[in-house]
Amino acid sequence: MITAKHIVRKIKRRRVRNALKATLRGTAQRPRLIMIRSNKYLYTQVIDDASHNVLLSASTLEKELRAKLKSAKDKAAAKLLGETIAERLKEKRIAAVVFDRNVYSYAGRVKVFSDAAREKGIRF
Repeated sequence: MITAKHIVRKIKRRRVRNALKATLRGTAQRPRLIMIRSNKYLYTQVIDDASHNVLLSASTLEKELRAKLKSAKDKAAAKLLGETIAERLKEKRIAAVVFDRNVYSYAGRVKVFSDAAREKGIRF
């Protein structure tokens, strides 16, 4: 039986995601920072897996970020998003997180995002 490419890709991504979820856990002292890319926007959330709460979130959909950006999905947007989430983490007095890159390879926008957060003082 021949399976369509998009179905095979979904199956592979689901397998990778489940493997990552088995190893990465966020706590109250060191929550999980997850990045999500879509075709139009970038999103990030800080999650405490012990209590199942979303502590913080940011995205390029926000008006204050979109006003500063030319495009909401390029590397410049990823850098600004990393700086924004780092500032919000500092306000909540969270200095260390577990970085969950999701199913994306650590290159391009994901790398720029994490480097920007690290430059602002967040430890991964």
